[in-house]
Amino acid sequence: MSSPSSTFSSRHPKELRRLALSVLQPGFVGTEAPDWVLRDIQDGLASVVLFSRNIVSAEQVARLTARLRAENPALVIAIDEEAGDVTRIESATGSTRPGNFALGAVDDTELTGTVAADLGRQLRAAGVSLDYAPSADVNSNPDNPIIGVRSFGADPQVVARHTAAWVRGLQSAGVAACAKHFPGHGDVAVDSHHGLPTYGADREEIAAQALPPFRAALDAGVRAVMSGHLLVPAYDPELPATLSPRILNDLLRQELGFDGLIVSDAIEMGAVADRYGIDGATVRAVAAGVDAVCVGGESAEEATAALLTDALVRAVAAGELPEERLVEAAGRVHAFADWSRGLGETGRTGHTATDTADIGFVAARRALRLTGSVRDALPLPAAPHVVELVPTTNLAIGKETPWGVADPLRERLPGTTSVRVRREELLAPGAALEACALESASGRPLVVVARDASRHAWMSHALASLTEARPDAIVVEMGLPGSAVPGAVQIFTHGASAASGVAAAEVLAGAR
Repeated sequence: MSSPSSTFSSRHPKELRRLALSVLQPGFVGTEAPDWVLRDIQDGLASVVLFSRNIVSAEQVARLTARLRAENPALVIAIDEEAGDVTRIESATGSTRPGNFALGAVDDTELTGTVAADLGRQLRAAGVSLDYAPSADVNSNPDNPIIGVRSFGADPQVVARHTAAWVRGLQSAGVAACAKHFPGHGDVAVDSHHGLPTYGADREEIAAQALPPFRAALDAGVRAVMSGHLLVPAYDPELPATLSPRILNDLLRQELGFDGLIVSDAIEMGAVADRYGIDGATVRAVAAGVDAVCVGGESAEEATAALLTDALVRAVAAGELPEERLVEAAGRVHAFADWSRGLGETGRTGHTATDTADIGFVAARRALRLTGSVRDALPLPAAPHVVELVPTTNLAIGKETPWGVADPLRERLPGTTSVRVRREELLAPGAALEACALESASGRPLVVVARDASRHAWMSHALASLTEARPDAIVVEMGLPGSAVPGAVQIFTHGASAASGVAAAEVLAGAR
């Protein structure tokens, strides 16, 4: 690094602060624009990001984004909206579109593009210009705690072609896509919200397994790439990808030829913040090649934005962050803002609204897979009792987002009853599946709903116990398909979106 005396900035402090503000993409709390966000936009903040806490309705979001852009018409407004299990725009109701894994199961790239374009139109109408999606990760580790059904699948070629289709579809509707989590978060066993995962493959394996979807995204014209907080020793044995010039500059910029916007994953995540602090991680990320630092999924206060702005300014003065790197990053943000603004004005899609009405439900129905003696068991002869086995989900999935089969089934078969069972309830003294799940199903059809049973030992055991007691039970798996339950009729939805729940309910009730 250069010495402090050789890197003293000749820029006015206000100009330097403006540059620092322009490389942040902060979140905030509330459904209206806070005063501090509006002030920061006036002072140079070039981007913000929306989460579910900012969203009540499409109309409200449109008012919010209009108020924000009143301060800067070129403001980049991002959202972390993948559809499927990870939804913000429909967090209160569940997504009306299935997620990536369901689309990969169908393996129709035209359908994937149409679903993405449909989402893009909704986001654009709400005033969003950048979507932190799609996940281009190849879910090659079935025990991965953070990706799972967010991926198009475990085959790099399937993931590559659907990543490209999703990018083209979303951007055709006037919203920029952001392929994540570079260089690939699919073959890890640690959740980067809490710790630092390691992807231990060699470069040849990485090139064959993890990079094809990112290459496909770049070929499709993706305008942004999000870095992942994971250690990839084949490229850098010391620094996580978000903080590694070898990965962001040498691999992504030089080898793959990407010249668009590099966005960090949320900088307050434990994988980087626990070791370097949120301010230290921010400085290191920008120095490594990140152009826009996402912050505010968990740290959404004015003080956090001020802390990071001051840290970047101080780092330039101290020689820890070259001024030309900060200028370059700010320039890329503003170039992206100009491009995305023009995209919204000229973006068109080959599909009209009437062509794609209910496309999410169409896709969810096509993603269903059934096994067992289906003709003998379906449709259900009477209103069932539904037992939903509830896992603890990762932080990417909103706790408020509804999922399951019981509610949509109750709409189609009045008299349907249900219970939700969690691991801690089964561990309580005296707890038994008979009492909390089976007694209400006596003399009635039983439907057991699981979500990634293969990843949760308690859920697998509960599922085995329930189907042993009731061999006629219908099993609905809304996560990654695991081992077949011997003798049971099973419905695989390949995701837990609201659309997937409706599709399963229709089959159970014979509504389709």
